[in-house]
Amino acid sequence: MQFIHMADTHLGYRQYGLSEREDDFLEVFDDIIEETVKERPDFVVHSGDLFEYSRPPTKALLNAQKGILRLKNEKIPIYATAGNHDIVMRKNALPPQILYKDFGLKLISPKNPYYQEGHVFIGGAPYASKYNSKDLIDRLEKIEKASQNHKKRILVLHQGIDLYLPYEYEIKIGDIPKTFNYCAFGHIHERIVDDFGVGKLAYPGSTEVWRSNELEGYKKNGKGFYLVDVGGDQPEIEKINLKLPREFIKENIKYSELQEQINKINNHIETLDKKPILNLTVHGGNFSRSEVYEKLNKAFKDKCLSVRPKYLPDILENTPNPVDMPRDALDIKKMIRGSLEDFKNEDVSELATDLYKEMSEGDPARATDLAKNFYEGLYDN
Repeated sequence: MQFIHMADTHLGYRQYGLSEREDDFLEVFDDIIEETVKERPDFVVHSGDLFEYSRPPTKALLNAQKGILRLKNEKIPIYATAGNHDIVMRKNALPPQILYKDFGLKLISPKNPYYQEGHVFIGGAPYASKYNSKDLIDRLEKIEKASQNHKKRILVLHQGIDLYLPYEYEIKIGDIPKTFNYCAFGHIHERIVDDFGVGKLAYPGSTEVWRSNELEGYKKNGKGFYLVDVGGDQPEIEKINLKLPREFIKENIKYSELQEQINKINNHIETLDKKPILNLTVHGGNFSRSEVYEKLNKAFKDKCLSVRPKYLPDILENTPNPVDMPRDALDIKKMIRGSLEDFKNEDVSELATDLYKEMSEGDPARATDLAKNFYEGLYDN
């Protein structure tokens, strides 16, 4: 029996505030649906963050509806759980995936924690923060118990694990049941496949480049989904790569070679079908940032969808060397938490650091959504 495992599609994400990037994420989802139909799996598993926001824009809702309806018409069931981006932090609130119940999507939730597809058990839970990890562990114990009489068992979760996210995890690897043939995870955007218990634990990664720090992993492992065969003693996992709509170019350039590299990048851009996203770091030498910015802007403003430069001139004399500074001197998150100690509320501290992260990475819409969810949950409680 074969199934598709995907996660972190983030429909509705307008990266860098660009409508073109929103369309790119939707296009990739359309491509996944087409590839799924070609592969003819027995079913599909989506491990959370179908959408970027808990209140997705109309275009994203319609795009998801079209894809899920296509699967229904092709008689390919889809099972999904809610990720942290899908969830409205409010008591008894439902994730947007519930809208597609009549289109064939089976939502894995506290109300319906498991299903059976043929002889395969499919169980799991929606995203839980680290402050609710005990409740999640209790749920996992019940799901494991319910799965005992099934030969083939799949666990579906959207969580960070301490083994892979040592500083930002929600659950420890030792708290995950080891009796499932395949643990279908979402949340981490890099591709991961590991032996675990009697089977495999896997993250298919995000389907598009959601943050620029994913570029190295994308170039090495691609973006896409997994085709999983659980018919044998061990799951067989095939990595299916997608051709992304737009290229990300990331280069480190010596200031002394700036013009030469500009010419080289321009020659490459001429070969592309769509305007790329350009991430440049200019380093070395004592240069004027404004002059370099003007030069880059003149060279690329009409040829790139977005130009995102960073500048690292040589450290000037008498300037403190960051290497010589205390390890935590510039730990902004630690500083934020320290300033909020009087509140004696870990949720407030987590909100503040999450808002800092989203704003510093250029996603004010996500920051707004986090704040709305927090205050609605506070009011509802």
